[in-house]
Amino acid sequence: MARTNRRLLSAHAAVLLTSLVAVLSVVTGVVNILSPQFGPFVPGPVQQVAGFTGTLTGFLMVVSALGMRRGLRTAWWSTVVLLPVTAAQGLVQVSVYSVPLVVLSLLSLPVVVSMRARFDRGLSLSTSQITAAVALAGVLAYGTVGTYALRDGFPGVSSLLDAFYYTLVTASTVGYGDITPKTEMATLFSLSVLVLGVAGFGIALSTLLGPAIEARFASALGRMTQSQLESLEHHVIVAGYGELTESILEELGDDHEFVVVVKEPATGSALRERGFNVLTEDPSDAASLEHAGIDRADAVVAATNDDGQDALAILTARQLQPDVRIVAAATERENEKKLRAAGANTVISPAVIGGRLLVQSALGDEDAEETAKQVTGDEEQDGSGNGNGSESGKGDGNAS
Repeated sequence: MARTNRRLLSAHAAVLLTSLVAVLSVVTGVVNILSPQFGPFVPGPVQQVAGFTGTLTGFLMVVSALGMRRGLRTAWWSTVVLLPVTAAQGLVQVSVYSVPLVVLSLLSLPVVVSMRARFDRGLSLSTSQITAAVALAGVLAYGTVGTYALRDGFPGVSSLLDAFYYTLVTASTVGYGDITPKTEMATLFSLSVLVLGVAGFGIALSTLLGPAIEARFASALGRMTQSQLESLEHHVIVAGYGELTESILEELGDDHEFVVVVKEPATGSALRERGFNVLTEDPSDAASLEHAGIDRADAVVAATNDDGQDALAILTARQLQPDVRIVAAATERENEKKLRAAGANTVISPAVIGGRLLVQSALGDEDAEETAKQVTGDEEQDGSGNGNGSESGKGDGNAS
């Protein structure tokens, strides 16, 4: 666990450094745009371009930092590419304000590179996000190429950059008015760009704002968002919650991705406040387990102190996913066979195990306590100290 905490702290450090570089890049770019300090070695226009692009790079790094917080490998790659770019832009700006940016960018690069293994999650785009990206890119490409092809009807358009500028201004409904169509064909084309552009930007905004609104509603209703559910993969589904479940959640900890499916809203809220992924639905219902991504799960654990409820959850899980591994805890020894018959691969009875260890310890088995420590993971109990104390007591008794 200590090693895991160090790994997480290092990953947080990489994200923090990336965020600081992003802020410095934006601030340095804005400062050099407002009060440029032209040096003797780099032409003034090049320094101005570096200031503008530095601000843009800073905003891109903000997006990368947000992606790295989610553990995305693509965000890691973009950060590795952008850090040398920010350092180069700082050098080109040849300003005293850009020195911290250059230094921090160069110091952050080896830290981020060393954390490559931490950022291993793939980028999964929903259908709506892919549609929004394709629609927006298509509209901008259509407008740019069309405007350039009809440039005789657009005074002021002489290059692809001018055409892209006009398309972006028109599609976003900003409409500065510096470029206007002068022919009937150009006017009709502008109308098509306007209609398609509004639709494209509308889809893009709904894709960006939709998940945020969904997250707010899901939080208020005590549920996981659809995007969070879809991102679950190779995880463990904990079906229900009881006294036995608490030790399971502690053991899973930060080393394994898991989701707890509970029926009671109060229990779900309490677990969610502790930072656990919670789905407030009936764990014995097929739709609930499908929402929890049982088709992508590595295992299902049922241990709620209610063998009947666990049996229903196991039976449903086995019917939905015949190949998933299911582990159950039997509160009553006579229910072990029933849980196996319901579909559990492994059934463990904590009461039986504890009873056997107690009997073995009472009969003088010195390994029983050590076995209990290994099972519970508690290597720092006072048992060894007590043992030493009893040995000393025996020694004193013999001496006397």
